[in-house]
Formats: sequence, structure tokens, C-alpha cells
Amino acid sequence: MGKGILLVNLGSPDSPKPKDVKRYLGEFLMDGRVIDLPKWLRTILVKGIILNTRPKTSAKAYNKIWWKEGSPLIVLSERLTEGVRKKVDLPIALAMRYGSPSMETGLRELYDQGVDDVFIVPLYPQYAMATTETILVLARELIDTKFPKMTMSYLPAFYNRPEYIEVLAHSLSEQIKTNTPEHLLFSYHGVPERHIRKSDITKSHCKIDGTCCLSASPAHQYCYRHQCKEVTRLVAEKMNLEQGSFSTSFQSRLGFDPWLQPYTDRTIERFAKKEGIKNMAVATPAFVSDCLETLEEIAMEGEELFHEAGGETFATLSCLNDDPKWIDLLAHWINNWVDTKTPFS
Repeated sequence: MGKGILLVNLGSPDSPKPKDVKRYLGEFLMDGRVIDLPKWLRTILVKGIILNTRPKTSAKAYNKIWWKEGSPLIVLSERLTEGVRKKVDLPIALAMRYGSPSMETGLRELYDQGVDDVFIVPLYPQYAMATTETILVLARELIDTKFPKMTMSYLPAFYNRPEYIEVLAHSLSEQIKTNTPEHLLFSYHGVPERHIRKSDITKSHCKIDGTCCLSASPAHQYCYRHQCKEVTRLVAEKMNLEQGSFSTSFQSRLGFDPWLQPYTDRTIERFAKKEGIKNMAVATPAFVSDCLETLEEIAMEGEELFHEAGGETFATLSCLNDDPKWIDLLAHWINNWVDTKTPFS
């Protein structure tokens, strides 16, 4: 028996057809760490309302960005996995938290190759209960019930690792070097404000008041909002961006509860309409792989908003995807874990 690696990304429908989108959304939105309401209320909301209205709309959006090879997120995750395989001499499997290939399938693939010590790699720079936490909880549940002889460790959030900031800043710099935007917006996937408070291990620090993210606290280890803001700060510093030429926003809100602000769509509109910005670029550092939220929500809806509000040039900057430097870094962390049981040297 030996070591193995499980890379885990969010997931995607099997196809852009409404029935497949409905199945995927049902699994995703019924997760109690995504919609953290009592199960009876979550069931009414998801199965009684959302799944009767949203799949057709989402299917149209997926159709706009679907590739011949399949879902962009899946294809890009597979390319990343193949790149890492060439640099890591261990069994490596790819899984999705929702949809296919499932995490159980990925763990089974590794187990069948003799793996009894698995390193889980959530493909998210920042920690959030709806992303990293739900992956780790399911991994533990599957291992306890299906693979009891397997041990597990995982890659922690890497949002502030200098080597990650270096790779991300280099990627973004390369993409804007021939057309420097007046403003670079860092757009992160949104979460309800209550998620931030629930993740606060101090139970008192996270007030979401504009100052708590700036003052040191153990809460930052699990604070998604703080970690997003740190990525913006560190990357802007590495890229030597001037104050006022960059900002942070949050996209993809759902429902009527307060979500992290400012909202990306309103921010894009405001910069074009009220600030007079004509040339804008948007980076999406909550994702390592391009997906519906980057390719449709930002690159299509966001650009349309910008132009309607008077903007002229709009660029959506690619995620790290299968960037060779990103592959090298991920392989480096994995090989560190193999050698020392600690990914960060």
C-alpha cells in the first residue's frame, strides 16, 4: 500500500441539457454547507422552487460556454491533472464535489491502485464552508464508511502563500501587458454573510464592518472574506498596481439574504457609468479553472453590462487553468507532502 493524491474541483453537469443541469443543481444546492438552512426548509426552497425554475435558465447559460470536449471546468481540471501526473510519481485521481467523477469514484480509483494514505487537494485558494469544508467533510465520511483502512490529509488554503501569489500575479500581468486596463477588478464568488459568521472560530471577530478583515485574528484561518481581500492586496502589491486602480467584489449571489458586498455586477456598472472607466479587466481568483461563473457570468454578462453603461474595452482574465507555472507549483506542494508530510516548505 502507499500514498496517492485526489484533486477535487467543484463539478459540472454531465451536459448542458436541462435534465442534467437539474440533477447537478439538486446535488449542489441540497448540500447543507451551500444552503445552510434546516433540511426541511432547504428541501422546500430547492426542490419546491429553485429546481422548478432555474435549470432551464442555467442550461441556456451552460450551452453558451460548453466546449466540444465537454464542460470547460472538467476539461481544464483534466488537463491540470495530466500535467501534475507528469511531475509526481504517485497515483493521482481527479474528482468533483458534485457531479461526475464523484469523490467516491476518485477514492475507489486510488484504493484499487493500492493507496492507503491519500492527500486531498481542494482546488480552491481560499477556505469556505461551501467549498473546502464540504469537500473535507465528505472525504472523511467516505473514508470512514467505504475505505476504513485509508488515512487522509489535505492541502490547506493557499491564498497567501508567496509562491502562489507569484504565479497568479505573473499570469495576470502577462494577460494585461499589451493592454493595461484603467481598472482591474478582482471578482470572487460570493457567499452569504452568515457563512462568514458561522466560520468565525472566535465567535466574535467577524463583524463584516470594513475593519475586521484588517485586524489580526485567529478567525482569518477560516474567513473567506479576509482571504479574498488578502489575495487582492498581495497580488496588487506584487504587480505594483497603484491604489485606486484595483478593487474587490463578489459575484453569483442567490436568494434574498445579505451576501458579501460589493456585488460584481453593480460594481462593473458603477465604474462605467459613474466613474467613467472605459477600459476594464476582471480577474476571478476564487477559481483555479474557468467555468460558468467566469466564462458566462463575467465574460458575457459582465461585458454586456459594462458596454451598456458606457464602457468600451472589457477583458475577462483567464484563471490559472493548466498554466505550466501553476502545474509546477501544485506538483511541488504534493512532492513536499510526499517527502515531509507538509506541503509548504
